[in-house]
Amino acid sequence: MAGAGDPSPAPGAASGAAATPHLPFGDRLAAAIAARESQIVLGIDPDPARLWADAVERAEHARAQLAEALAAAERAVAGDPAAGSGAAPSSALGHPAAPRTAAAAAVLAHSRALIDAAGPACVAAKPQLACFERLGFAGWLALEAVVSYAREAGLLVLADGKRGDVPVTAGAYAQALTGATETPFGPAPGLGVDALTANPLLGADAIAPLVTGARAAGAGVFVLVRTSNRGAADLFDLRLEGGEPLWERLAALVAGVGEPGPASGLADVGAVTGATVPEHLARMRELMPSTPFLLPGVGAQGGDVRTLAPAFAPGRAGGLVTASRSIANAADERGGATADAARREAERLRELAWALT
Repeated sequence: MAGAGDPSPAPGAASGAAATPHLPFGDRLAAAIAARESQIVLGIDPDPARLWADAVERAEHARAQLAEALAAAERAVAGDPAAGSGAAPSSALGHPAAPRTAAAAAVLAHSRALIDAAGPACVAAKPQLACFERLGFAGWLALEAVVSYAREAGLLVLADGKRGDVPVTAGAYAQALTGATETPFGPAPGLGVDALTANPLLGADAIAPLVTGARAAGAGVFVLVRTSNRGAADLFDLRLEGGEPLWERLAALVAGVGEPGPASGLADVGAVTGATVPEHLARMRELMPSTPFLLPGVGAQGGDVRTLAPAFAPGRAGGLVTASRSIANAADERGGATADAARREAERLRELAWALT
């Protein structure tokens, strides 16, 4: 594998260079894949009831840090002039939110350990936002820390929240995840990820603000076209009046809003195309010739990397193979220490995908 450093600048919200022109997401993605020699996306979907035990044992320091942040925020809301002192009273750990804080700290320790183990074989990390949001304020702090840690490891970060709402709300989602919000107190940076996932079922006018906001920050959007879950057929495969399935109409929408990067020709709007339905990939590639595909469903959902070759017709950057449970829980299937098993599984997937092109 090539060097682990991120070959392209992070979005302005994360780097503090909001006024600097951004490289298009498609070009940044292609450069990152070439530099790391990987198309694997590490899914980070932490379940507080199923974390790496050895990582959780090391979580005490992270728990204290989150407790400090929680206590400081509460003091600030109460108007305490010492709010920024960073000194958390011991009572912070007895706060009603302490169980969530402790759980968030354990989730953070687990996620960092997972990135340490599997990250070198990957090009990006994909935190599932709901897995952090369910832990409240402390969970969001843990998410911000995971995003930062993944960046330090040289990984792109894709926020998996499948956002989709009316245009005004969609614009707020884009600011929250990729950009910054202008306030009377100055710009308030968002999460600063490299890309986000989006649900297109509210229509093109709801997708446009997400794409515009992400593009302004040099970030991308991956739009659901045909998902990997079994129930996807209930809607995505429905035949429209013209005879084509709904997913073909969504593919046309995605192809129409993406802008190819001048260096790579790869668009900044991608498509979520489940690895569990590889029979559709050739047609999807016809409809979306320059679109990067995000391919979930490998491993736990039954998808096989070796069936995904049509996704890579534009080149190695044409597809991103995402794996979550199959990496994090590799020790359950293959034995060995949790980190070692995760590292081996991520590298195995990397080699399989790289060999397709």
